[in-house]
Amino acid sequence: MAINASIVGATGYTGQELIDILLDHPNVRLTGLYSTTDEPKPIGLLVPRFVKRTDLVCKKFDSAEVIAKSNVVFLALPHTQAMDAVPALLKAGKLIIDLSADYRFKDLKAYEKAYNLKHKDKANIAKAVYGLPELYREKIKNAKLVANPGCYPTCAILALAPLVATGAIDLDYLIIDAKSGTSGAGKKAVQESLFSEVDEDFRAYKVNTHPHMPEIEQELTKLAGEKVGVTFVPHLLPLKRGILETIYLRTDKKLTSENVLQLYLKFYKNEPFVRIKEESFPSIKDVGLTNFCDIGIKVFAKEIIIVAAIDNLLKGASGQAVQNLNIMMDYPETAGLL
Repeated sequence: MAINASIVGATGYTGQELIDILLDHPNVRLTGLYSTTDEPKPIGLLVPRFVKRTDLVCKKFDSAEVIAKSNVVFLALPHTQAMDAVPALLKAGKLIIDLSADYRFKDLKAYEKAYNLKHKDKANIAKAVYGLPELYREKIKNAKLVANPGCYPTCAILALAPLVATGAIDLDYLIIDAKSGTSGAGKKAVQESLFSEVDEDFRAYKVNTHPHMPEIEQELTKLAGEKVGVTFVPHLLPLKRGILETIYLRTDKKLTSENVLQLYLKFYKNEPFVRIKEESFPSIKDVGLTNFCDIGIKVFAKEIIIVAAIDNLLKGASGQAVQNLNIMMDYPETAGLL
C-alpha cells in the first residue's frame, strides 16, 4: 500500500535528502513540498538536482493543504518551529515524523534550557516516541508522532547502548569526543560555517554545552536505569557531511576486546543499519551517503575505546526518518534505503 507524503522544510539539507529518498521509495507518493518561500516555485528551480526527477512545486506551508494532500508529514524545520505545526496535523490524524528537537525531550525543563525557549505544545510531548529504531522499534510501530533523534545522539547512543544497558562500565566516566561536517548546523548562513572560516581549520565548539548533550543523557539514563551524565565535546570538521565520535570509557569488569565485540554483535544481530567492525575502527568514508552506523571497539586493560561513524544527513536525520516511516507503515525497514 502506497502512502502520500509531504515535506515541510523541503529546501533545507535534510529536506533535500528526504526528497531524494522518497522519489525512489517503492511505497511512497511525494505529494507536497513546502518551505518559507513567498512564491511557489518548481523544486528543480530551487534545487537543480531535481530537474527532470519531479515536477513538484515548492510552496509556502499551508496546514490545510498539507492535511488534504498527505497521510504522513515530514517536518524538516529548524528547532523550535515544528511545535507550531504539529497540533493541527495530529488533530487531523496525520502521521508525523519531526526531524527537529521539539518533541525529543520528556523533561520540558531540559528542552527549554537547551533551546532557550518555552515549549508551546506540552500536551503532545507524551504522545511522541523517540525515533531510534534499534531501541524503540515496537513503540515506533504504533506511533502517530515520531521525534527523530539528533545526529550526534544517534551516533553516541548506538555506540554506547550495549555497554550501558548491561552495566559493564563506570557510568561516572563517559567522554564523547565528536566531530561533524558543516551540514550538521543546517543551511542558515552563519559566519562560523562559511567556507573561508572552516577550510583548513578544526575547532571545538559548545564544549559541554551543546543542546544534544541532554538528549544523549536522557536516553542513556533510560538504558542504565539510573542517572547518567556525559562529557560531550563536539568539533567542526572542514567537511560537508559525516560524523565520527571517539568515546572513552572505564570498567572494573574483566573484559576483553573479544568479550565486548561479542556483546555488540549479539545486541545488534538483527539490525539492518548497524555494522560492527570486528578488526578495525570505522571512518566517515565508510558510511558516507548511507544509512549505516559503523562501530568499532577495543579494550585496553580497564579502558574501553569506541569509535562510531554515521552520515549526519542520513542515519543522523533523513535516512533514519524514512526508516521510521517504514516501521510505522510495516514496510520493509530498508525500503528506499538500500
